[in-house]
Amino acid sequence: MIKAILVFNNHGKPRLMKFYQFYPEDLQQQIVRETFHLVSKRDDNVCNFLEGGTLIGGSDFKLIYRHYATLYFVFCVDSSESELGILDLIQVFVETLDKCFENVCELDLIFHMDKVHYILAELVMGGMVLETNMTEIITRIEEQAKLEKQEAGISAAPARAVSAVKEMNIPQKIKDIKLPDLPSIGNLKF
Repeated sequence: MIKAILVFNNHGKPRLMKFYQFYPEDLQQQIVRETFHLVSKRDDNVCNFLEGGTLIGGSDFKLIYRHYATLYFVFCVDSSESELGILDLIQVFVETLDKCFENVCELDLIFHMDKVHYILAELVMGGMVLETNMTEIITRIEEQAKLEKQEAGISAAPARAVSAVKEMNIPQKIKDIKLPDLPSIGNLKF
């Protein structure tokens, strides 16, 4: 099972933190710092698997990571997960981000955090891998984009209705209403 997914830059600034087990926020920050120190000090020519830090579970858990340009993608997993399978999952995640953002960069993760979380939720939910087929994930993301566009049209409907009412020139229309002649009140008998 996946315990946490962390993405941070070369300076240790977290760009994505997704924990599938509860940790208080201060402990989450310590885990990110410890994980960054463990991963960043390793050479590029060494294995991408290492034993989990003391805060994330020690020897019972593994840190599996990839370093792309300025970002580290780190998956903290238990011993039941395949290291190569998780490396493949990281590759699928990064390629999906790359297709969605057209050459993904660190700023895309910062300014489109909702979309990044949606993409991640298509891959992993509750610490379990849901989907590894990138074309299937892209299809779901495109469907979500279509729904968002439709909702944008619906949410814009009240504004269009207000502008249509303004164009109707209601005060003039009220003046133009022809009312029938009513008998005066003085002629009425009570």
